[in-house]
Amino acid sequence: MPGSSKAPTKTAPEWLGVLYGAAAAIIWGSQLVMSRAGATMGMDGFDVAALRGGAAGIALLPWLLSRRRYGNGPGLTPWRHALGLALAAGPLFMIVSMAGFHYAPLPHGAVLQPSAMVLTSMGLSALLLGEKLRPRRLIGAAVIVGGLTMIAGPAILQGDRQTPIGDVLFLIAGGLFALYSVLSRRWNVGPMQATGSVTVIAAILYLPPYLAFHGLHNLIALPWTMLVAQILVQGLITGILSLIVFGRAIQILGAGRATLFPALVPGAAVLIGIPVVREWPTVLQVGGLLMVTLGLIFSLSGGAKKKA
Repeated sequence: MPGSSKAPTKTAPEWLGVLYGAAAAIIWGSQLVMSRAGATMGMDGFDVAALRGGAAGIALLPWLLSRRRYGNGPGLTPWRHALGLALAAGPLFMIVSMAGFHYAPLPHGAVLQPSAMVLTSMGLSALLLGEKLRPRRLIGAAVIVGGLTMIAGPAILQGDRQTPIGDVLFLIAGGLFALYSVLSRRWNVGPMQATGSVTVIAAILYLPPYLAFHGLHNLIALPWTMLVAQILVQGLITGILSLIVFGRAIQILGAGRATLFPALVPGAAVLIGIPVVREWPTVLQVGGLLMVTLGLIFSLSGGAKKKA
């Protein structure tokens, strides 16, 4: 029936799941580049979170209202499921991730957050979904972490006494998004329903305090072309489309393998940054990107079999 939280029963080919996962990584990489471009014009992380929650929530509001039912959450998802998914990938995830960058350098987040996503989702998928942890996938995950470290480069060694605080926050943020991925699979919540849960609750919980204590001054000061671009990329493409295509990747590949794709985000951001901010990757970063890609391919070929 329309709006049901049941996942499709028809099995899609795995290559389609790979395309969905890669599309999500490219979108998230684009979002990082746009965030950096916006930061040069006065935007901060709170503005980014407001655009993601506000624009996505407003855009999905007609769809959500058309599927209202007494006792159910956004998009006909049970309220307990909607709240759980929103806590894992909504305002709490964004705030923890942004707070990490306040204490630790950017390269630390580029390594620790996706690494935590990969490793935590593997463990949770084994515990909650019964996905078997095969040695091939564990080796691939180790290669991915090594490649992420290469992409970050020597800057991964930078830091001060507060850096461990940021590092812990990055690990928590990665673990939260891994939890979102596994729960959406365990609860059999479709991509649109999961996206609706996150966006509508994010808008309700985040926007009022943002408007009260932060305000729109940074966004209003942007050139209108940059503001429109930020709304499109941060709110509509990242806030809605990325979660939908990533949700399809989870349905097809399973949570354990789908959450390997966020490891491509730092490399995607490096490549997208060439035409946007005119920054060329170093040889070490190119090598790291190749290493992450090889680790991803190696892990994906390991399958997602259930425990015996």
